[in-house]
Amino acid sequence: MPDLLFPRRMFRWAAIYGVIVLLPLYLTPLPPVGGETLLGFIGLALVFQAVFWVIGSDPVKYRALMLPAITKKLVFGVPALALFAQGYPVPPPVAFFAGIDVALGLGFWLAWRRTPLSPS
Repeated sequence: MPDLLFPRRMFRWAAIYGVIVLLPLYLTPLPPVGGETLLGFIGLALVFQAVFWVIGSDPVKYRALMLPAITKKLVFGVPALALFAQGYPVPPPVAFFAGIDVALGLGFWLAWRRTPLSPS
């Protein structure tokens, strides 16, 4: 039987971290324009925390979902860090959390690599 401790923990801890970081964003003041977009982003990101939790419950069964999970982490992290590096007005805290997302994306990729295609 393969050792699935790392994939399980990677996705479960990422889900817990995500809920802790995202829920307080609902309490921040909304911008005068685009508040609905911000709320939609937060809500969709919270839905993905549930997906991460499910993946962590059975990494072999949900291995195919790991690739969209990796993508989810990179579609925010990479552009935010690229804009920050080019001098765009990306606040340093946003760049910090973007870096965490890229690191989690790498962790998800490592978990995907360590998860077998089928149970042994």
